[in-house]
Amino acid sequence: MLRKTQIYALVSLSLVLWIVATLNIRFRPDAISDPVKGLLPFVTAPLAGWLSVWLCKVVGKLSADQILPGVALVGAVAMMMDGAALKWFSSLYGFDEKILRLAAAWLLWGYGVAFAVALVWAARLRHQAVLSTAT
Repeated sequence: MLRKTQIYALVSLSLVLWIVATLNIRFRPDAISDPVKGLLPFVTAPLAGWLSVWLCKVVGKLSADQILPGVALVGAVAMMMDGAALKWFSSLYGFDEKILRLAAAWLLWGYGVAFAVALVWAARLRHQAVLSTAT
C-alpha cells in the first residue's frame, strides 16, 4: 500500500515525465517521424524504462513490494493525460496526423517497456529478499 506522501510524489513525477515527453514530441517531431532517427526512441526504450522505474523508486521512496503499484500509478496518470490530450488537445503534440499516430505508438511502446522493466525489477527484489532470509 502506498502512503499519501508517496502518492503525491509519484503523481508529481508523472506530471513531470508527461510534460517532458509532450515537449519532446512537440518540439522534436523529426525524432519520431524520420525513418532512421525514429527508431532510436524504440531501441532505447529499455534504458528509458529502467530510468523511469528508478525515478519512481527514488522519488516515491518505494520498497520492493511497492515498485509495481508505484510504477502503475505513474503510468496510469501519464497515460490518462496522454489519452485526454490526444483526444481533446492533440495540438499539444503538433498538427500533423502522422506525427500524432507515431507519437501515440512511441508512448504506448514506452509505457509497455517501463511496465515490463518494473515487473523484472520487482521479481529480482523479491528473489533477493527470499535469498537473504534463507541464509
